[in-house]
Parts: sequence; structure tokens; C-alpha cells
Amino acid sequence: IQLTMNIFSNVTELLLLVFLTITFLQSGIDKVLNWKGNLNWLTGHFAKSPFKGTVPVLLGIILVLEMLSGILSGVGVFQFAIDGESVFGFYGAILSTITLLMLLLGQRVAMDYEGARTIVVYLIPTIFLVYIMQ
Repeated sequence: IQLTMNIFSNVTELLLLVFLTITFLQSGIDKVLNWKGNLNWLTGHFAKSPFKGTVPVLLGIILVLEMLSGILSGVGVFQFAIDGESVFGFYGAILSTITLLMLLLGQRVAMDYEGARTIVVYLIPTIFLVYIMQ
């Protein structure tokens, strides 16, 4: 009964944490499985930007941040369901926001304004999650 109450009492947070878990774990796993393809595409994407010489390092940093964001958010789902609160989920939401801001910066620096707009679509519910969890 308590588990059901925790789920229904925190359904918004749970759904948003599941959203972040799916988003970041899928993206991180894609980077691991297709590192070379991602690196080649991003090298071209940032060829005329100040990031042009650092793409492999930046891709590695984003990979780590995405995986940590997804893992913390996923653990947060279970912590919310069991305990009715989630420190891990809150940290996952904060790290997800930071990761998305880094991705947004990259898109803006590359002058990919359509790509930046897409990042904002993910950023809005993520910032909302941080707000409702604080």
C-alpha cells in the first residue's frame, strides 16, 4: 500500500525521472556503441568553432555526464517509489540540467540554432523537475 501511495503521490516527479533516464541512457549508450560515427559527425559539426580541436575530449565528457544523469535519474525512480523521496533523483535532475546546458552551449557555438531549439525542448521539463523537487 505504501509503495502505491509513494508512486501516486509523486507521479509527476517519477514520470519526469523516467523521461530523463530514457533520454540520457539511450544517448550515452548510442555514444558508446557508435563512438566513431558520433566523433566523425561532431568533428565536422564543430569544424568552424572554437571547440574544433577538443571534440574527442568534449564528447567523452558529455558521455560521462549523460550516463551519470541517466543512472542517477533511474535510481531516483526506485528511491521515490520505495521511500517517497529521492536525493538521487534530485541530483540526477540537477546533473541533467547541467548536461543539457552544456549541449545547448555546444549547439549555439556551432551556430546550429535548430539543434539548440531542440535542446530547449528537453531543458524545460528538466528545469521544472528541479523546481518541484527542491
